[in-house]
Amino acid sequence: MFRKVITACLVFLVCIGIAAWTEGESLNRVVSERLIVQIDFSSWIPQTFTVSPDSKRVAYVAVAGNKFFVVVDGEEAKKYDDIGAGTLIFSSDSKRVAYWAAVGNKWFVVVDGKEGKKYDGITEDTPIFSPDSEHLAYGAKLGNSWFVVVDGKEGKKYDGLGSEAFFSPDSKHLAYRANLGNKWFVVVDEEEGKKYDGLGSEAFFSPDSKRMAYLATEGDKWFVAVDGEEGKQYAGIGKGSLVFSPDSEHLAYVAGVGNKLVVVADRKEGKQYDDLGNVSFSPDSKHLAYGAKLGNKWFVVADGKEGKKYDEIGGGTLTFSTDSKCLAYAAKLADKMFIVVDGKEGSKYDGIAEGTLTLNPDDKYLAYGAKLGNKWFVVADGKEGKQYDGIVKGALTFSTDGGHLAYAAAAGNRQFVVVDEKEGKQYDAIVTTGGGRVIFDSPDSLHYLALRGNSIYLVTERIE
Repeated sequence: MFRKVITACLVFLVCIGIAAWTEGESLNRVVSERLIVQIDFSSWIPQTFTVSPDSKRVAYVAVAGNKFFVVVDGEEAKKYDDIGAGTLIFSSDSKRVAYWAAVGNKWFVVVDGKEGKKYDGITEDTPIFSPDSEHLAYGAKLGNSWFVVVDGKEGKKYDGLGSEAFFSPDSKHLAYRANLGNKWFVVVDEEEGKKYDGLGSEAFFSPDSKRMAYLATEGDKWFVAVDGEEGKQYAGIGKGSLVFSPDSEHLAYVAGVGNKLVVVADRKEGKQYDDLGNVSFSPDSKHLAYGAKLGNKWFVVADGKEGKKYDEIGGGTLTFSTDSKCLAYAAKLADKMFIVVDGKEGSKYDGIAEGTLTLNPDDKYLAYGAKLGNKWFVVADGKEGKQYDGIVKGALTFSTDGGHLAYAAAAGNRQFVVVDEKEGKQYDAIVTTGGGRVIFDSPDSLHYLALRGNSIYLVTERIE
């Protein structure tokens, strides 16, 4: 909730990110701008700023006196006594907007500008849209009972609900956690699963929407239940470690065995380590890789084989090529960082932008952000781009055919999009806060949101 008024100037932090490099001396960029919103910095709440998935729309919560309201693309919605913190969302197709609000002591969901039924409470981490944007779900409370509301229809009443509900990837199924008395269970399409002492926050469908996995506990032991079948019990299961393979056939997670950690893949335990990083399947689902630690050294384990030992492995950098033949990650040895591709180390730098390693669509070369001294630049296909004060996080993108590479950079207090090493028009900021991105719409056109003064523009570019 936003009981405390917070006002601030719009700040889009310049931080490390990824970018791309190709030859582009003859590149011509035709730019057009369309005003999306002029922000009143004295009334907006910056933490609520949200960009639509297509990076063409913006929304945020603002305050006037003791009332709160949502602003979508510059249009002010109805004022309320409160608005749920973190509940303002766009649908996947970017066409719909939802959040929950309060009048007095009653709460309700507002979707597409229409108020829903009033309740005594709404669960955190809801509402949610289905992936196809057709359905909306949230948890609600009346008296002492909690239930899930889907498209306005109330489900069965329970003593409590988990903080989130979730749709299957195909949007045909809905699951959530509920409890009766001191027992918890997963409800899928209104059918209750087995009851346990407790459930973990992780519960999700496989990519093909046919399988379900979740964490459960009996006493002091934790285990993973897959398709209703319980796995081996452990002292603990790594939070956020459950992952299905892309083909939905395999499941892996991190578990605790004594004072060690193991990766469990298809119910088979791997080697024990002192610490483990993220577990990743290759796109073809045939390979499994993760970061591991023994003593004070880190290394990557790929298909059970340990790689070279380093001081650190960059968190979130483990990347398979789309054809699953190449594995790359960032590593650190002494005071230098570098990219390792199929065991071969690249050039040494003072820093690598964590989580920025990417391959172009046809897997011909990779790109990442790197640092020497206090300057950042993009390395693509082994070639270093121009140095800048910063590379804007989250703004790297390849064109759909892999022919162009774009990123946002900062020089002084100005930011701009660089395409094939040619700098574009300068702005106060390229908007990446709230989920903004640089997006190619075709091999030769792209768009992004940019800030000038208090105005946010949708910038469209055509490459000639």
